[in-house]
Amino acid sequence: MRYRINHRTGTHISEIGIGTANLAGAGMAEGVKALRSALEGGINYYDLAAGDGGVFPIFGEAFHADRRKVNYQIHFGADYSKGTYGWTLNRDEVQRSIEWQLRTLRTDYIDFGFIHCQDEGSDWESYRKNGVLDYLLSMKEQGVVKHIGLSSHTPSVINTILDTGLVDMLMFSINPGYDYNHGDYANGSIGERHQVYLRCRDEGVGISVMKPFSGGQLLDAKRSPFRVALTDFQCMRYALDTPGVLTILPGIRSCADVERLLKYENATEEETDYSVIRTITPEDSAGKCVYCNHCKPCPAGLDIGLINKYYDLALLGDALAVEHYRTLEKTAADCVSCGHCDRRCPFHVNQSARMKEIDAFMRRQ
Repeated sequence: MRYRINHRTGTHISEIGIGTANLAGAGMAEGVKALRSALEGGINYYDLAAGDGGVFPIFGEAFHADRRKVNYQIHFGADYSKGTYGWTLNRDEVQRSIEWQLRTLRTDYIDFGFIHCQDEGSDWESYRKNGVLDYLLSMKEQGVVKHIGLSSHTPSVINTILDTGLVDMLMFSINPGYDYNHGDYANGSIGERHQVYLRCRDEGVGISVMKPFSGGQLLDAKRSPFRVALTDFQCMRYALDTPGVLTILPGIRSCADVERLLKYENATEEETDYSVIRTITPEDSAGKCVYCNHCKPCPAGLDIGLINKYYDLALLGDALAVEHYRTLEKTAADCVSCGHCDRRCPFHVNQSARMKEIDAFMRRQ
């Protein structure tokens, strides 16, 4: 298992996490076995915005003896008083739900306490006005909540809440469908979504990814908005290549699902190659390098993603980025214009031409 670090908290997080929307249907025995298998495979990050309250006793049984080995995302606003998932902005209901979740999980602390499901500006206003945010912050002051997260599907709301400086982790839906304006949660323009990713990366806010397969639609050519079936490994790699992303949270229902997810860690380059999406992404996404490094390896040895990153920062006036660029073993000046990166880029970036542009710019600095 590969791990990524949340630079605001120092937490080492497995790049594959677990979502729990449908785990309750597995039952206690299979559910515990699946979770134990996930932990043994190195998965240490688990989202608990579950579809059914039956998930919580399964986690309590599976992990109470190994609690320090796992990280929980627990949502201040998810209500299980009726057994299945409900959403609430009422402080008392939130408190009752959190207290029940802690008891049922057999734990006394929460790794990431999430400001839950803020999709409208009015949601955030009510969350604060009703005292839910104050309750979450008080739990952090008491040490019950270690870090604060945010779940949302809306870039404009995300930016508003990130402005508070409270958020250490963002839960956001990322997949090729949503990023290119297809699907129920495809909120925000291509540019707005990309700016959220870059902001999180630059501010050290980690991203955990929900719905990496768009509810399975992207895996089925008949249901996919692109009329092309992607594989689960292609979708996983796509999300993990997104700037700021630390972990993806595909749902599981059985041990077999866990076994399939763990195979990703040893998948070949061909199995994870999602460059096919360059044939289905819209024209207005073209030319924007997202530093995904899908163009690697460069025959000339250039770190194309890093060169692009330093260039973009330099354009914003970051003098330090220019200095970092100059210390690279290979710079844009070493590009041989072979076109390898141009053919592989899922986002239609003409990197050969861009290397010439970057070289000319950096020589002037």
